[in-house]
Parts: sequence; structure tokens; C-alpha cells
Amino acid sequence: MRVLHVFKTYYPDSFGGVERTIHAIAKGALAYGIESDVLSLSRDPVTNTVEFDGHMAYKAKLNLEFASTGFSCDAFSKFKDLSAKADVVHYHFPWPFMDLLHLMHPPGKPTVVTYHSDIVKQKLLLQLYKPLMHRFLSSVTRIVATSPNYLESSKVLQRYRDKTEIIPIGLDEADYPRASRILKNSWAARLPKRFFLFVGVLRYYKGLHTLIEAAKNVDAGILIAGKGPMEGELRAQAVSAGLTNVKFLGAVNDLDKAALLELCTAFVFPSQLRSEAYGLSLVEAAMFGKPMISCEIGTGTSFVNKDGETGIIVAPNNPAALATAMKNISTDTALQSFYSLNSKRWYSQRLRASKMSGLYAARYRTLVEHGASSTTLADL
Repeated sequence: MRVLHVFKTYYPDSFGGVERTIHAIAKGALAYGIESDVLSLSRDPVTNTVEFDGHMAYKAKLNLEFASTGFSCDAFSKFKDLSAKADVVHYHFPWPFMDLLHLMHPPGKPTVVTYHSDIVKQKLLLQLYKPLMHRFLSSVTRIVATSPNYLESSKVLQRYRDKTEIIPIGLDEADYPRASRILKNSWAARLPKRFFLFVGVLRYYKGLHTLIEAAKNVDAGILIAGKGPMEGELRAQAVSAGLTNVKFLGAVNDLDKAALLELCTAFVFPSQLRSEAYGLSLVEAAMFGKPMISCEIGTGTSFVNKDGETGIIVAPNNPAALATAMKNISTDTALQSFYSLNSKRWYSQRLRASKMSGLYAARYRTLVEHGASSTTLADL
């Protein structure tokens, strides 16, 4: 069996959360005899069409980008050729141009959409896009939500509930190197004995302004690892508040991230908007068996971090509640141990890449056996 994954970006051009999910599915599906291709856009499609961990990453020429959406004339012929070789076409939503690819060149075979996120930021453009979006989602065979929380809170998914199932995103522990004792000792010598860790791109929806405000009332270190468009503003906020317990580490490599995850007291993830649809950084924290603190925003973050079991969930944009949660964890070693044990258990039960890829493999086979196919543009 062969599956074609379709998304706007992929390795080696980009390797963010959706791309890492595609990689985990494609890599894990090999164990079930399923081969995969990935089609995405690139400014250098010849150089960046590469083999990657047992599957091909094909590129179409990126001609234009508008509102985070890439467009490509070349993609139509590439999609037509690659989808003809596939038994299942697997789309990764959102990417409006992808909807056009599907509707203008319907593959005539089973189609799956992993619904990673609602469109949150582009509210005006969303109104223009809605007719196309609903034609696309109506026409595909099956939709996958990444958590029960997101299915319940998404108005778009509720409209397609009868053909939507849940497959949580998982990560493979084997893809994460473990830091050496020397590296961990090197970090430990420079860090507070107790510290909370955030890892991620410093974007507007990550809630880091709330974390910095909460830091005023927390007697522990707070380490922020990552870079992004909000970095300057966040640094200025910390300096203005005279905070000495907040440290910006910049981007860290995988080994340093592993060392920090092992050494931290707990992982803090204060995202306050639905743009944070799942939170793979939380999955990483669970993999390392860490207590977690996150905010209730109606998305997958409250699936990965289970309140009162793997950590604490607080209201978004609430520095006092965030500070209280951090103080409760940092001062109670028994609570730390309880959350830590449950985090590792939860990762093992539901958040492994092998679990995710196995569920997708079963879905692909069921669709092919039943001969389900997608609707054409003319049918709509």
C-alpha cells in the first residue's frame, strides 16, 4: 500500500509540528507494509526533493505566499502524478491551496484529512475561504481530529462529526537523543536547583507574557528556550520588571533540550489561544516524565496534560493562578513524583508514535478494503 501525504511545507525546508507528525506517521507506517510519499512546496524543489527516513519528500515550486498560504502552478501536475500512484491520499489541514488541488484533481480514491487546527488568526480571510473549506471537508472520505478536546470545541469539526475520528499525535522516543552525564552536569552547574522550563517558538499565542508576570511571585528559576518574533518584547518585559529568575536561552539543540528536560522541576506551557492546537512540546515533557502546567483553551493541550494527573491546568492569561500552580509543584516533592509517574505512563499509553501510526495504518486499510473514495468538484 502507498500513501501520499500533502502539506504546504516539509523537510528539509521546514520541520515544525505538523511536519514532525507527518514524519512520524510515514516512518511508523513502514512497520505495517505501508510506503509513503510527501508532497509540499519549496523555493528550491530540485535540491530539496530528497529521501527521508524511508520515504520520499517531493517538492513543487513555490511561486507565491500570501497569509501563510503557499501557491504553486507546478503542484497541480505533481499532485496528479503522485496521487495516481497512491492508494490513499492523506491531507494535513489547514492549507487552502491544498483544497484546490484536491477539488480540481480529485484522486478518485480514499482520502483522509488530519485536522490539525482551526484557522484562528486570519478571521477576515476565513470568511472568504469558508465556502472552499466546506467543499473540501465535505468531499473527503474521513477526517481525523488530534484530540477529543479539539473535536468538542471546534465548530468546524462538529459539522463533520459523523465522519470524524480521534487519533492523538504521538512522538517516537527513539528520535530523541539522551544527554550525557557530562552535558547534564555542565548545565546543572549553571542553573538554579529548581527551575521550570518552556521550550518552543516565541510566538504571540504562547502566553509567555503571562509567565513572565507570574515569575514575580515564584521562588524558582524560569528558563525559556527558543527564539521567535516575540523575543525582544518578552526580554524587555522581564528587564522592566527587574526579574532575575527568568533566563532566555535562545534556540537549543536536541541534546541540550534533552538535558534541560531531564533536569527541570516541571514543564510550563502557558499558551492562551486556540492557535495552540495540541502542543508537541507537552508530549516531549510527558516522554521525559515531567510534571506539566498548561492553560485550558479547549484544545489538545488539555488532552496531553491531564489536570490533577499529569500536572495542573489553569485559566489562560491568569498570572496569579499560574504562579500558584508553579509554587505548588516546586515546593511539594511528593506531588512532583505523582505527576512525573503519571506523565510517563500517559505517554506510554497514548502518546507514542507507534500508537498513532498503528491507528492510521488500520484506518488506511479499512478505507482501501471498502473502496471509499472522495467526491469531485462537479459532484458538489
